[in-house]
Amino acid sequence: MRPVNQVSLAIASGECLGLVGESGSGKTMLALALMGLLPAGTRTSGEAWLKGAAPAPSGEKPATPAGQQFETELVAASEPELRALRGREIAMIFQEPMTALNPVVRVVAQIEEAIRVHEPGLARAEVRRRALDAMERAAIPEPQHRARQYPHRLSGGLRQRVMIAMALAAGPSVLIADEPTTALDVTVQKQILDLLEALRRELRISLLFITHDLGVVAQIAGRVAVMYAGRIVEEGPAGEVLRHPQHPYTQGLLRAAPRLGREKLQAIPGTVPALDSLPSGCAFAPRCSHRIAKCETRVPDLVRALDDAEDHRARCILVR
Repeated sequence: MRPVNQVSLAIASGECLGLVGESGSGKTMLALALMGLLPAGTRTSGEAWLKGAAPAPSGEKPATPAGQQFETELVAASEPELRALRGREIAMIFQEPMTALNPVVRVVAQIEEAIRVHEPGLARAEVRRRALDAMERAAIPEPQHRARQYPHRLSGGLRQRVMIAMALAAGPSVLIADEPTTALDVTVQKQILDLLEALRRELRISLLFITHDLGVVAQIAGRVAVMYAGRIVEEGPAGEVLRHPQHPYTQGLLRAAPRLGREKLQAIPGTVPALDSLPSGCAFAPRCSHRIAKCETRVPDLVRALDDAEDHRARCILVR
């Protein structure tokens, strides 16, 4: 069983890549693989390179002098190496802040831990200052007051901002956001998206934004990759993919998305196949209204779509 299979992605400095797909498509498992947080017994292969300039201790992003570049292969990294990278170079905002945060520890102590683990020699007052700065950067109102509260005293939106503050506290260059707006109402969702976009621009963070909502992707991502049954089935500039989808799965996701003026949503028939019993050919073939005999005999390659975008590709033998 391969929850993530032959996935190849690249995220440039300061870029936002949206990763889209139904539940069970492998999005979160890919994120956990990059963070080195996979379940016990999981086997990995391939390469995942993290490259960039080491951030300044304050978490700011000034121009880095020559010689301070780093390059790390995450899949082969040992657990001590990964512990040194998590938070410092690559951080993650988890989907459910109430389960990710410790319910019996004040929020400021949890943010301070993200700083202290990488700089244990810092004075206590300096750690507290950086934690409060991270809370201000995450647009948490009254940070001095909120810092002393426990997670259950905060609203869903504030808990998510605490998660963002914790992720940014040590100044990472790559941020993974795993469906950070799923449980929030529309108004708070827009605030969190605006905050992440502002932080990406200000700090030049590379952002991998995982979601099942194409509307959210349109707001925040410059490029989008659509994932199905562990594989990338379409990728390219967000505008091109959303306006001219080439894979039947992407087309189905767009038809199923609610829009003003649309009388009825068109659901994609069937369900995502179990990863231990995938079809021999295209994994989407059993649900696809355009399938032909060849679809059931081989897995299509990810090929260039014949439109105006050179880097728009789709995994379908009918792509044009």
